[in-house]
Amino acid sequence: MSLMITDECINCDVCEPECPNSAISQGEEIYEIDPNLCTECVGHYDEPQCQQVCPVDCIPLDPDNKESKEELMQKYIVITANA
Repeated sequence: MSLMITDECINCDVCEPECPNSAISQGEEIYEIDPNLCTECVGHYDEPQCQQVCPVDCIPLDPDNKESKEELMQKYIVITANA
């Protein structure tokens, strides 16, 4: 399952540079996560790095993009193969 950023985001800029897949970008009002690029850091780290640095805890799992750890690993393999 990919992550999402809720409207509690304060645009502090700490999550974007932590994402190893460049899935986080500035949206119109708050930062956004591209579900096609988010692997919850599977393949890179044991825990999602954006969640670790977020000072307001506004990065939950996205219920609209459910994926297993195996699916996230496959996505990681595809993303890094094209890098």
